[in-house]
Amino acid sequence: MKNKLIPALALSLALAGCSKSDGDIPADPSDKKDAAAKAGVTLDAATQERIGLKIENPATAQWQPVIHAIGLVVDPLTLTAAAADYETARATAVASQNEFDRTQKLAEQHNVSPKALETAQAAAAHDSLALKSAQVKFTADWGTHLAGQTNLIDVVDKDNVTFVKLTLPAGTFPNPVPESATIFLPNNETNVVAAELSDELPVDAATQTKALLFSAKQKLPPNLAVTAQLKVSGEPENGVSIPAAAIVRHDGKGWIYVQTDTNQFQRVEVPLDRQTESGWFVSENVSATNHIVTIGAQTVLSAELGGGFNTGQRD
Repeated sequence: MKNKLIPALALSLALAGCSKSDGDIPADPSDKKDAAAKAGVTLDAATQERIGLKIENPATAQWQPVIHAIGLVVDPLTLTAAAADYETARATAVASQNEFDRTQKLAEQHNVSPKALETAQAAAAHDSLALKSAQVKFTADWGTHLAGQTNLIDVVDKDNVTFVKLTLPAGTFPNPVPESATIFLPNNETNVVAAELSDELPVDAATQTKALLFSAKQKLPPNLAVTAQLKVSGEPENGVSIPAAAIVRHDGKGWIYVQTDTNQFQRVEVPLDRQTESGWFVSENVSATNHIVTIGAQTVLSAELGGGFNTGQRD
């Protein structure tokens, strides 16, 4: 019996010797990154001057509740072609009706045959229905405001005016409809465009999404995909405005550098979900009393990650 227990005991001791204590387990890389961020970066006055570091207090700001939308810059050729088709149908209907009215008067004077009267009447009816069909289609695509313009071609061809179709999230039907929108061009956080509401478009029955047509007083590339924010009613939220130049990106997150001492800077995470015309609105982790790096933040990040300059990280 003792002989059978000895091999089992030896195996247990061997397995125990192979296991690692908590102190032997390598640290998670993310833990090292968090520790590095908390340790911060030390930059003396001479280094700060050499790299052109600029430090400022973020401005206080308020955030008005918004609706996020996606959209597409309207191709002016597409809109002009649709307007031309609609105007052609309208002109044809008017001409047909005038011809029918003239023929009808001649018929009353017995100066035209009944067949000619019937032909004119049929043409007027046909062109009137074609106009109604064109009007319904144009209104569905471009709204009642444009459809009601008597000088439609001049309106859509107006210089330095671009139309943008914005689609709201499914099931979103704001009341009242926002009168303005801030449009953000892709891959350019500082390039934003103000737009005014042109018209509401019918709700898509299949997707239950509502689209709005906005006009911007500047030329934009046709068919450009954009995002937008539409301000809606609600209580504003207090916070600060962080300039776009102060934001650095690392590990898929947004960060700023806060000065914690004369020569000490700490990287602080900030959410990038509330874009403004000049940067980002932030209501957590930073306040107007903080001193943040607004110019040179990317250089500080490079120093922290690459170990350049004199960092405050400890072994």
